[in-house]
Amino acid sequence: MSKYAISLIASTVAAAGAFAWVSSQVTSRARGRMFGVSEAPDAPVVIVPGARVRHGKPMGYLRGRLDAAIELVRTGRVRAVLVSGDGAGRSGDEIAAMIDYLVEHGVDRDSIVADPYGLDTYDTARRAVDTFGVRHALIATQAFHLPRAVALCRRAGIEISGVYADGDVRTATRIRNLGREWFLSRPKAFLELRFPRDPAVITPPDDTLAKVLTVS
Repeated sequence: MSKYAISLIASTVAAAGAFAWVSSQVTSRARGRMFGVSEAPDAPVVIVPGARVRHGKPMGYLRGRLDAAIELVRTGRVRAVLVSGDGAGRSGDEIAAMIDYLVEHGVDRDSIVADPYGLDTYDTARRAVDTFGVRHALIATQAFHLPRAVALCRRAGIEISGVYADGDVRTATRIRNLGREWFLSRPKAFLELRFPRDPAVITPPDDTLAKVLTVS
């Protein structure tokens, strides 16, 4: 085996080890805090992070997250839903699609609070606290995303539990998202956990969620 091949293998192994270590530093913060829908603890609100939509309708991942939230509402585990995504996303208005889907599936519109500036998972967590005053919540998303979401919510100061959501997507989509999670999103979260930043959009405090919880 040539020196070049040996060097390439060694570099690949080292890089894989570095990514695995970074991932473990993120996921360790979520250990023991992730549950199936039927085992989730009670909380005032469930946070639903946005994802791709098509023609104004949620696509597979987002439908799975919303379906988990619908079941949490139906079983009385939460009293409100905070939908947090990009109101001007490249695939469409994530917020409008989420609200419409929830209402179509029986969730009271008055129990839904919208944050159109949850531009990534970190911003969703920070704005939940800074803008909407969330201190105790569930967050519903897919298994590959859930540890990072829980870790960032904890870093933002939320007493959080994660809820596993289904995701009816193509195998290629699943592989692409797993790769992005490991090689882009978790390293980014690793840095955000250690060097907190302001969310991309800062807006005044909003008491809509507090009012919903007061009357519900």
